[in-house]
Amino acid sequence: MNKIDWMGEVEKRKEALIKDTQELLHIKSLLDEKNTFPDAPLGKRVKEALDFMLTLGEKDGFTAKNVGNLAGHLEFGKGEELLGILCHVDVVPEGDGWTSDPFGAEIRDGKIFARGALDDKGPTMAAYYAMKIVKELGLELKKRVRMIIGTDEESNWRCVDYYFEHEEMPTLGFAPDADFPIINAEKGISDFDFVQNKTDFEKNDNLIEILSFESGRRYNMVPDYAKATVRASGKELEIIQEFTHFMNKFGIESQYHLEQDEICLEVYGISAHGMEPNNGKNAGLFLAEFLSKQKIDARADHYFQFVSHYFFDDSRGRKLGVSYKDDVSGELTINAGILSYSKETHGKVGVTVRYPVTNKMEESKAKLDELLSGKGFLIQNFKDSKPHFVDEKEFLIQTLKKVYQEQTGEEATLLAIGGGTYARSLKTGVAFGPLFPGRPDIAHQKDEYIVIEDLLKATAIYAQAIFELANKE
Repeated sequence: MNKIDWMGEVEKRKEALIKDTQELLHIKSLLDEKNTFPDAPLGKRVKEALDFMLTLGEKDGFTAKNVGNLAGHLEFGKGEELLGILCHVDVVPEGDGWTSDPFGAEIRDGKIFARGALDDKGPTMAAYYAMKIVKELGLELKKRVRMIIGTDEESNWRCVDYYFEHEEMPTLGFAPDADFPIINAEKGISDFDFVQNKTDFEKNDNLIEILSFESGRRYNMVPDYAKATVRASGKELEIIQEFTHFMNKFGIESQYHLEQDEICLEVYGISAHGMEPNNGKNAGLFLAEFLSKQKIDARADHYFQFVSHYFFDDSRGRKLGVSYKDDVSGELTINAGILSYSKETHGKVGVTVRYPVTNKMEESKAKLDELLSGKGFLIQNFKDSKPHFVDEKEFLIQTLKKVYQEQTGEEATLLAIGGGTYARSLKTGVAFGPLFPGRPDIAHQKDEYIVIEDLLKATAIYAQAIFELANKE
C-alpha cells in the first residue's frame, strides 16, 4: 500500500473542518442544572452540542447512539476489540474581559477564538475529521473505532459514569484534551469544601461587619472576580483608602461603590485552569486577604483568618501540611475555586486538590481532618478520582510515539499533568494533544483560542494514530 499523505487528506477537508468547528463553538454548552428536562438532564445547550455531533456523524455514515442524553458515540469499522477516542462538548463559564464574543468563534491572526476552542471542541472536531478521513479512505481495520462524546467533563463526569454503566469499555484509547506529545500520568483529583462550623462568637457593634463575600463558580477554575459588601460604622473612607492601596500594591484591578452605610468592594483577577493556580490571580484570595487585615466582626474574622493563613500565597498545601512531590508527576496543587461567606450562612472554601500519582489521598485527608480538629472547620462534599498512569512499554504509547515523531519530526516525550482527562476512565488510555510544545495553555482563560495550523496538524496526527492503533490485532 502506498504511504498515506495524512496532512494532504486534512488539507482537502480544511474549509469544512473549520466551518464545523465554528458551528460547534457557537453553541453555549454550559452546564445548566436550574433548567433541566428529561431529554436534557444537564441543560438544553449542552444537549444541543451533543446532538450536533451525533447528527453530523450520522450524516457522514457513522453509527450514532445517544446514551441517556448524557453522552453518545459515533462508531465505524469491524472487529472484536474497540479503540476509544474520548471527547467532551461541555465548556466552563466564559468569564469576563474577552476581546470578542466568547461563542462567536471569530478568526483572527490564524486562530479561532472561543470558549472551548482548545478545551475541548476544537480537538473533538479534529478527532472527528481524523475518523472521517480513515473511514473515507476505506482503510482495512482490525478494530472498531468509537468516538465517545461526554457532556459533563468540566463538572462531575456524570456522562462517562453513566456511559460506562451501559456501554462497552474500549480496549485502549486516547483523549484529545490536553498536551502533545503524550500524557501517560494524570494526577489524582479531589474536590471538597472546607466549611466553617463554629457557632459561638462574641458580638462587638464597633467592628466592621461583613455582610457578604463571594468568588468563583467552579472548583477547577481560578476565580477572576470577587465581591464583598461591608458595613463600616463610620470608617468608610478609611476602608476605601486601605482597599485601594492594598490592591494597587499587588497590581490587582479593583473598584468600590458606596451606598449609604454599605461599601461594595469588587476585585478582578486572572482566570486559569485550577490544576496550576499560579498561572492566574485569584480574585477571591486577594479580597479575603485584604478583609483579614481589617477589624471585622468575630465570625467573619474567624473565616477570613482561616482563608488568609491556609490559602493566600500557598497553592502547594504547605501550611495545610499536605504538600507532596514525586518524580513522575511533580507537586501537589490546591486551588481555592469557590469562596463564600455571609451573615446568614457559614463560610466555605471549595477546593480542587491535584495530587501526584504516588500520593495517597486518604492519608492527606486524614492529615487535614486532624489539622481542622478544634479550628472550627470541617470537610464536606468530598470527592476523589484516583491518579492514572500507563507504562511506556504499552502498545498504545509505543504506537503514539511513532506517529507523533513521523508527523512532527520531534521526539515524543512522556508528560504528567494536573488536569484530569477522560483517559483516566480507561485502563489503557492516555491524553494525546492538542496543545503542541511551546504553545501557551489558554484553556479556561479569557480569549481562549486554537491555532488553525495546529488544528490541522492535530487532525493528521489523530488520523494516522487511529489507523495504526486499529490496524493491529
